Amino acid sequence: MTSRPRGADGPAAAAARLTGCRATGERPVTAALTEVTLDDGRVVVVKHGDDPGAVRAEAAGLRWLADAGAVRIPAVHGHDRRWLVSDRIAPGPPSARGAARFGRDLAALHAAGAPAFGAPPPGGPEDARIGRAPLRNVPGADWPAWYAEHRVLPYLRRAVDDGALRPAGAAVIEDVLDRLPELAGPAEPPARLHGDLWNGNVLWDSQGEVWLIDPAAHGGHRETDLAMLHLFGCPHLDRILDAYRERAPLADGWSGRVGIHQLFPLLVHAVLFGGGYGEQAVEAARTAGS
Repeated sequence: MTSRPRGADGPAAAAARLTGCRATGERPVTAALTEVTLDDGRVVVVKHGDDPGAVRAEAAGLRWLADAGAVRIPAVHGHDRRWLVSDRIAPGPPSARGAARFGRDLAALHAAGAPAFGAPPPGGPEDARIGRAPLRNVPGADWPAWYAEHRVLPYLRRAVDDGALRPAGAAVIEDVLDRLPELAGPAEPPARLHGDLWNGNVLWDSQGEVWLIDPAAHGGHRETDLAMLHLFGCPHLDRILDAYRERAPLADGWSGRVGIHQLFPLLVHAVLFGGGYGEQAVEAARTAGS
């Protein structure tokens, strides 16, 4: 998503067109995000994107997650090739009670399942996005092979090409990918994933309950969402995980596999931001493969 046009092509006009209500005010939040007040008193979030596939993927992902009837997801009021309009969630402080409920709800979301690993949401495109990085949702039957081919290797190659990762570090990660069938734990059915579950996409409302935004939704391994929560931290994470495991116990050794599932987001960050993310991916691979 990128900077938004203004005036007749801006967020207020998009909100009016897609909701059928007159816009009475707008407040920019980021370059791509604007809160728009409607004449019926509602405040909606209007998001602008230059990539029609990204807008379509996000709208389809939000609806697919909401269809599970598990986690709280802002309602989508409409979208077109450039704009997405959804409910605004009034922010509030994190709460231990909300964290426990979120853990149980996340387990229910994953249990709602998906047709295959890599399956896009119904109506979603094969070529989607995770943040500003391309994301291909190509179905596969075997998680280790699918994860290596369609999540890790594309970003590993680009990180090396861009100089964000040295070939020696790439070899460490490739060794772990070769060993994924033995390292990945017991086989599990495809889960319905948020797909980009870092702390910034976990919103706490005024009642201390959790809402999820900005998904890169697809069918995947449920430990991937949990590993993303670990990667950048989340308030009351221990309570979230305890409640999750009470509802849906994890296979033995799951904590030792966190690094495997973090390879994907770390390499995405290496490609987008450089810095030390490439070396963090190498360290995660060393830990997972030891």
